[in-house]
Amino acid sequence: MALIELKMPSMGESIMECTVIQWLKKPGDRIETDDSILEVATDKVDTEVPASSSGILKEWLVKDGDVVAIGSPIARVETEAGAEAADDTPAAPAPAAVTETAEQDVASVAAQLEADISTLSPRNPDIRTDAEATPAGSRFYSPLVLSIARTEGISQEELARIAGSGAEHRVTKKDILAYVEQRKAQPAPPPAAEVKPAPQPQPVQAPVPQPAKAVSLNGQTDIVQMDRMRKMIAERMVESKRVSPHVTSFVETDMTVAAQWRERVKKPFQQQYGENITFTPILLEAVIKALRDFPMINVSVDGDRILVKKNINVGMAVALPSGNLIVPVIHDADQYNLVGLTRKVNDLTRRARENKLTADDLANGTYTVSNIGTFGNIMGTPIILQPQVAIMAFGAIQKKPAVIETPQGDLIGIRQKMFISHSYDHRVVDGSLGGQFVKRVSDYLEGFDPDRGLV
Repeated sequence: MALIELKMPSMGESIMECTVIQWLKKPGDRIETDDSILEVATDKVDTEVPASSSGILKEWLVKDGDVVAIGSPIARVETEAGAEAADDTPAAPAPAAVTETAEQDVASVAAQLEADISTLSPRNPDIRTDAEATPAGSRFYSPLVLSIARTEGISQEELARIAGSGAEHRVTKKDILAYVEQRKAQPAPPPAAEVKPAPQPQPVQAPVPQPAKAVSLNGQTDIVQMDRMRKMIAERMVESKRVSPHVTSFVETDMTVAAQWRERVKKPFQQQYGENITFTPILLEAVIKALRDFPMINVSVDGDRILVKKNINVGMAVALPSGNLIVPVIHDADQYNLVGLTRKVNDLTRRARENKLTADDLANGTYTVSNIGTFGNIMGTPIILQPQVAIMAFGAIQKKPAVIETPQGDLIGIRQKMFISHSYDHRVVDGSLGGQFVKRVSDYLEGFDPDRGLV
């Protein structure tokens, strides 16, 4: 038997430490590779930490509430002789053949994924699902996962499509076993013509906040303790208002053409791509185009220096069932077409509400949008997410009487209108730049091509 130490794995770029929320396994429990053993919190997201080795959990080295540096030991595990060794322990000669086989399997999967990725257009990286588009070099499959895949007859392409809940989207034992059960229970798919789109509620209903447990002060006043996320939001909002002098500009936009196009393509879009297209990806597409036109909006401030970002990483505010907000990020958003944006929006929204986001999903945003129209709001004054310098809010789309200009003269008609609110940091964004930017977003939306295809 060998006693090894499990270490706190990387939680994403710029994350140097995390706080232990609770242990999911106790000393004496049998654990397998990729089993979740404890839950931790960073300043970005809560997540579960998987075991890097199988064996018997002998001792906790940290306890609930401890702040632990990345790479520090967190537990000791007793492994069987010849089993998977610790990171700094050389492998014994006996299992060399097994290790070599596992490495060959990993290399085989990586080669296949690289071949798949090479067929994608660099400007169209998400015509397939997000899991399929994961670069081969960034996804690791443990020998246990590969063994289960071989036993169940799961191909390399099929394995690449399984969404991973482990660190850095790693496929865990639980993920692949759940997929196997789902595949066994799933009936044969019907013909494409019989596929029925999922119902689309109008308008989209945001989750209703659930009140925290209250303690009565005197029968007339209840005390509700802020949870950790609410405390963090409060601190960041106060800090943002302290750092950035906020200015907000408003534009009213005619969304009639875009709304009619979306209504017309909802059913064929869902049938062809298996995704429900909301207004959010359409709005994001216009923002991304405007960010290309106005790169000085895609910046951050460092003292007296302005850092102009080459990557367009757009965050989108998502309301959680608790009532809190979280902002997952679409990295390199300008590399996606409308299908890709739709998939990313739906995936990030779903994982945000299921508490399955990773730290990387929340990192390195350069601009943020909030679709407050989902709450029935017509406009707002959003607060900038530091260290960004601007944020945009889209209000509800409402039918209104409007003047329509025609060659024969002006007419009164019914149009679908929406207010756009743009808050910006007046230290580096003047009214001219901030106003031109929001007007450019509006121009792109009003100039929406009614004859465009699904992409």
